[in-house]
Amino acid sequence: MKILFVLGVILLLLGIVSLFVAIPVKEKQGIKAGGLSVGIETVERQKVRPAVSAVLIGGGVVLLLVGKRR
Repeated sequence: MKILFVLGVILLLLGIVSLFVAIPVKEKQGIKAGGLSVGIETVERQKVRPAVSAVLIGGGVVLLLVGKRR
C-alpha cells in the first residue's frame, strides 16, 4: 500500500514541523453603536501542544511501517 506510506511521510513531516512553527491566531474585540464601530484586532502566535505533535509523529511512523510491510 503505497498510499499508507505516503500518508505516513506527510504525517511525520507535519508532526516535526509543528514542533517548531507557530500558528497565528487572530482575535477581534470591539463595540458597535449604530453606524459607528470601534475595534482592535490582535494577532498572537501559538505553538501546537507537544502531545499533538507526538501523536502526528507516532501516527506517521505507524503508517510508514504498515505501508512498507504490505
